[in-house]
Amino acid sequence: MRLDDEAESQNVEDRRGGGVRVGGGIGIGTILVALAASYFLGINPMTIINGAQVLQGGPQQHPSPSSAHPVDDQGSHFVRRVLGNTERTWQYIFSTRFHQDYPAPKLVLFTDATPTACGTGQSAMGPFYCPGDRTVYIDLSFYRELRDRFGASGDFAQAYVIAHEVGHHVQNVLGISEKYEAARARLSEARGNALSVRLELQADCFAGVWAAVAQQQNARLIEPGDFEQGLQAAGAIGDDRLQRQSQGRVVPEAFTHGTSEQRQRWLNRGMASGDIRQCDTFSAQSL
Repeated sequence: MRLDDEAESQNVEDRRGGGVRVGGGIGIGTILVALAASYFLGINPMTIINGAQVLQGGPQQHPSPSSAHPVDDQGSHFVRRVLGNTERTWQYIFSTRFHQDYPAPKLVLFTDATPTACGTGQSAMGPFYCPGDRTVYIDLSFYRELRDRFGASGDFAQAYVIAHEVGHHVQNVLGISEKYEAARARLSEARGNALSVRLELQADCFAGVWAAVAQQQNARLIEPGDFEQGLQAAGAIGDDRLQRQSQGRVVPEAFTHGTSEQRQRWLNRGMASGDIRQCDTFSAQSL
């Protein structure tokens, strides 16, 4: 990606360097469950680990001596530029498609753990969006794990991570998340998980729409091979692959985000069409 000319978003808060540390520690088993069940979380992702925190005495707040001096590095500049592009791109989509302004989300950079309106967010859960405060949360160490553990590297792969979470914000703004939550409350766990898959795949498709429209707006932004990086990243974090890695077997009824093939298919659908109307996963007979 060529981001040098992209203006940086002003909606980024840098909390790296401290703020919250979890008392008692979280066991590796809890982290594996969280990874397998919800590596890319969009809706209230703290349930599993917060439950463990309650049993262990809860999070302990510690003032951060570096909080007044946010880290200024290449990673933060990258995130700010990608988020800035999503703001301008979705503003264009909202104004042309819905004839309304796009209320941009906030993005928080953090290390280890941080308070959110959805509970305590932790690095082990991967990037996530909290609808309660309309904020995307990300520990940049996730990118290292995405590269080293899952074999998905490159600027566009990293941008896709942000775009997916911004996709959840778009769902929230459009009222899709509210309808999803109301519907899921009436379903069994297995059927609720199946509905969650449709929510997540739609966020993947929205990420693809962002990429396509961003490219239309700036032909220099997307370079050869970038879309392939995104598809590789989507395939790397499918439920089937994560379950196989963490527990050695695949349990389809426990899927919450979709298989690697499904995630790639819906991301590609958004990238190929650039049309948000092509992302109606809830009406699709086949995912």
